[in-house]
Amino acid sequence: MKPMHIVEIGDSTSGKIRLGEGLPLGWICGPCVIEKQSLMASTAERLKKLSEKLRVPLIFKSSYLKDNRSDELSYQGPGLDEGLEILAWIRKEFELPVLSDVHSVEEIAAAREVLDVIQIPAFLCQQTTLLIAAGKTGKPVNIKKGQFMAPGSMKHPVGKIERTGSQRILITERGAQFGYHNLVADMTAIPVMKEIGYPVIFDAGHQVRRYGIPSTDPAGGAPRELIPVLLRAAVAAGANGVFLETHPNPAEALCDAASQFPLDQLEGLMMQAGELAELVRAQGHA
Repeated sequence: MKPMHIVEIGDSTSGKIRLGEGLPLGWICGPCVIEKQSLMASTAERLKKLSEKLRVPLIFKSSYLKDNRSDELSYQGPGLDEGLEILAWIRKEFELPVLSDVHSVEEIAAAREVLDVIQIPAFLCQQTTLLIAAGKTGKPVNIKKGQFMAPGSMKHPVGKIERTGSQRILITERGAQFGYHNLVADMTAIPVMKEIGYPVIFDAGHQVRRYGIPSTDPAGGAPRELIPVLLRAAVAAGANGVFLETHPNPAEALCDAASQFPLDQLEGLMMQAGELAELVRAQGHA
């Protein structure tokens, strides 16, 4: 296997973590989209305690804007300025690195001042100007694989960032489109993308989304009970980290209610995944 770059994230304010081959399983967790500050604070506090208790590297994730919605009437978040202000506060208050989606070149300047990781949404993973602008910040960039992309083809968006001089790159697997509503989680995508030379993250929640059903529908939008099944399979396949949106009360979440994982069940899942990751590493496969 091609040697993998170790990606360092954060600083003395947010806390430094490292993701890559041979390192503890990393986690990217938080509510899908930024909601009221009290909910964000309580979630960040609980995630911080979990990361310390279980000694797992954790990045706090929440989007200031969810631009890819079925309709413009659904909740999209507080927007760039207010959202970044909340993320900056979480970063400082709880000493956690923070991540959010960035949708356009115009957002990059403000986002780079706050975010520890700039995330490129799946549908934008081939947007050349956006990728280059993100790479030029020098910040770690998490590229979510488009549902329309073959795993090996992710070398092309990765190459666009590499040619800016940056090697601080993560690749996130989030399924492949099959039919009209379902995504398929192909576990062979993980070793294939690891050959590109960067840590591979597995998005466990979005894999179970049923597209075409409102994302706020807590009953019909996704079979949430399958999240741990897919997550365990991805860890066994050698994933270097897990992306999992979590909420203290998923049924009341303003976005992706069906596919966010209950926060009070996260500790058990983290422990289970961590033990499995250690077993895989001990056998020399990750």
